Amino acid sequence: MKVAVFYYTQSGQALSAAHHIFSPLPSRGGAGVGSPNPLVVYKPIVPKQQYPFPWSTAEFFDTFPETRLGLPPSGIEPIDFSDIQDADLVAIVGQSWFLSPSLPLQSFLTDSEATRYLNGRNVVFVNVCRNMWLMTIRSVKTSLHNAGARLVGHIVLQDEAPNLVSALTIVRWLIQGKKSASRLLPAAGVSDSHIVTSARFGAIIRSAVAYGQLSALQSKLLDAGAINYKPSILFLEKAGHRMFGLWAKFIRRKGGFRNPHRLRRVYLFYYYLLVVLFVVSPFAQLFFFLTYPLQRVGRHRLEDCGVLL
Repeated sequence: MKVAVFYYTQSGQALSAAHHIFSPLPSRGGAGVGSPNPLVVYKPIVPKQQYPFPWSTAEFFDTFPETRLGLPPSGIEPIDFSDIQDADLVAIVGQSWFLSPSLPLQSFLTDSEATRYLNGRNVVFVNVCRNMWLMTIRSVKTSLHNAGARLVGHIVLQDEAPNLVSALTIVRWLIQGKKSASRLLPAAGVSDSHIVTSARFGAIIRSAVAYGQLSALQSKLLDAGAINYKPSILFLEKAGHRMFGLWAKFIRRKGGFRNPHRLRRVYLFYYYLLVVLFVVSPFAQLFFFLTYPLQRVGRHRLEDCGVLL
């Protein structure tokens, strides 16, 4: 048995998560001849358009329109698929940008060679994100369906800090490169303890591959806590995704990726987002909790929200 793991990471967090999740499965060279354990082969996703880390504010927010509209500005560097043609399972590990798959993930999922490889394969998607993942999994699921692949597992490793706190820490990390906790704020990103304990998902995946039980994999992952379902956050995300679409089209009217003529509109979106995050969203969450019995996002809607596959 063999598992192919495609990943994109800037800070190293997504790769660390991948290593811990698949630690119960030996990596290349770790299994002896005739071993019943699967081999894990890691394949980095390298976009032709490089993205800086840490970012500047202008550079980060200038990626927003293309991310939201699904228009990656470049493809990816060639990937050698020759040593993973016999893989029994594929894992894609990455992150969300602006309530959508990151641009490198989108580039991978639309690459002709990658989609040809994915055709007919079972896929597990691991999202290492802040706290909004609904629209990302919907987009990934659609892309995999178009490629002829089948999504059999979905794992979300997310920042468990309150929404506004995590917004502050992620901006501090992305723009200033400061991940560690400060006197007033916790460390940014997914906690080290959550990443380390994610190895339990690898044990479940290993068993499902070994015994041919991939159809039941997602249910077992959910039982192990693969997704922390937060209805109020998903409520905000759905509303934000619609508004993001309008803003993305508004900015694109002034030009494509990195066109300086659209920079003023990019900054308008940045200020809009600050107002939404720190002024509007607290009231929106309060409204959600007050009207929760009337909302159609309860646990009976898990399948619609992408938790059940």
